[in-house]
Amino acid sequence: MVLRIYGNRRLKTVPGDKTRPTTARVREAVFNICQGTVAGSRWLDLCAGNGAMGAEALCRGASAVVGIEQSGLACQVIRQNWQRVAQVDQTYRVIAGDVRQQLAPLAGQAFDFIYFDPPYGSGLYEPVLAAIAHHRLLQPDGTLIVEHNPDQWQATDCPGLTRLRQKNYGYTHLAFYGHHPSL
Repeated sequence: MVLRIYGNRRLKTVPGDKTRPTTARVREAVFNICQGTVAGSRWLDLCAGNGAMGAEALCRGASAVVGIEQSGLACQVIRQNWQRVAQVDQTYRVIAGDVRQQLAPLAGQAFDFIYFDPPYGSGLYEPVLAAIAHHRLLQPDGTLIVEHNPDQWQATDCPGLTRLRQKNYGYTHLAFYGHHPSL
């Protein structure tokens, strides 16, 4: 499969169906919504797949991107993709492992944007959202974007995070979260 991102850049993909890349329509929508705030930001890409969202963030000027992905092969592809698009003043890091176990070591490294796109039927939504809030991984004015299929998970508020809005793109839904106003 050929995958293109901002600036008509081609990315490698993981062979087979182990990952489900975020569609071009959804990627474009996310970055249109975040327009003007990505440059200079810190971006966390959870369940990163082939790294398309992190690559888009780098292409649009994010200063740092961190990705977590369980598949070792996918991590190799992500590193290659990010190396191809990163500028010398940008940093990126790919962490291999289970997202639930890899969030705690990131405590204290708050991100401006977190994009979370787990396998839809994985049961990862609640524990990962709780860990993001518990470890304070989202900046006070940051945005957490959760990609989901409403047939398999319904976006709701969770302790420490408030659902701000929902956008729907066919079967793909995006829930946008921020901190509770009192935090």
